[in-house]
Amino acid sequence: MAPIVHFVRHAQGYHNLSTANHVLPDPELTQLGEQQCAKLRDSFPNHSKIELVAASPLRRTIRTALLSFQPVFEAHKDFKIVCIPEAQETSDVPCDTGSDPAVLQKEFVDSGLPVDISLVKDGWNSKQGKWSPNAAALRNRAREVRQWLRARPEKEVVLVTHGGLLHFLTEDWEDSSLYQGTGWRNTEYRTYHFSDKIDFEDINGEKLNGDDATIIEIPESRTRRGKSPEAPSREEQKANYKKGLDGWNAQGLQPSQKERGTANVSAGVEVNGSRI
Repeated sequence: MAPIVHFVRHAQGYHNLSTANHVLPDPELTQLGEQQCAKLRDSFPNHSKIELVAASPLRRTIRTALLSFQPVFEAHKDFKIVCIPEAQETSDVPCDTGSDPAVLQKEFVDSGLPVDISLVKDGWNSKQGKWSPNAAALRNRAREVRQWLRARPEKEVVLVTHGGLLHFLTEDWEDSSLYQGTGWRNTEYRTYHFSDKIDFEDINGEKLNGDDATIIEIPESRTRRGKSPEAPSREEQKANYKKGLDGWNAQGLQPSQKERGTANVSAGVEVNGSRI
C-alpha cells in the first residue's frame, strides 16, 4: 500500500530575504529559518509514525529536515535523510542550484550527520536536459518523485522540498502566486495520499506512457489551512495549472535565469518581516 506523504517547504533561507539574494549559491537557513524549524519540530504531531525522511539535496532543505524532524532521528539512530535530486527547485538561478556531490559529502556525510546522498550524482545540478527549468521537464521529474514515493514500503513519509516544485509535485495550483512563486509558507506542511484512480494524462493534458501517480490532499490537511475539505477535481486542477504558470510569468519568475533577467521580477510579499 502506498504511503501517506507529508510534503514540507523548507524554512527561510537567505535568498528569501530579497530578490537580490537570488544570486547566492545554494544558501543556508537564516536564524529565523532555524526558529521556524524548531516551531515545526515542536508542533508536528506525527514524529512517532514517520518511517522515512527525504529531502531535496540543497542545503536549506537538508538543514530543515535535520532540524525539524530531529525527534525521528533521535528515536531511530539508523535513519538517514534520503536526498532526492529530482526534488530540487524549479529554476536555474544560483539560489536554486545545488552544490556538487563532493561538497555535500564533505559538509554533511563526512561531518557524521544522518544524510544519505547516494542518489545524488555528478551533473544533478547542471539545470540541463532532465534537470532543465522548463515546464515539461519539471512535470516529468515531479512525476518521478511521486512514483518513487508511491513505491516505497514505508507507511508514512516526509519529503522536504521547495515552494515552486511543490506545485508540480502535488499538482495543486490553488494560490500558487500567493507569495513569490509559491502558495506555500516556509515550513508549512501538507498531507497527501495517492489516488486509486489511474491518470494517463499529466496536469497539462499530455498523454503518458504510464500513469501520473496522482496524489490528493487529505481533508484534515486542507481544513488545517483554511480550505474546504474536498480537494479540487482533476479538471479544476488542470485549469489552475495554466493560471498558475501565467501568475508566475507575471511575477517574472519562470522558468530560466535568462528569462528572469529580462522580466520585471516583483519584490515578493512580506510576511512577518521576511519576503516569502
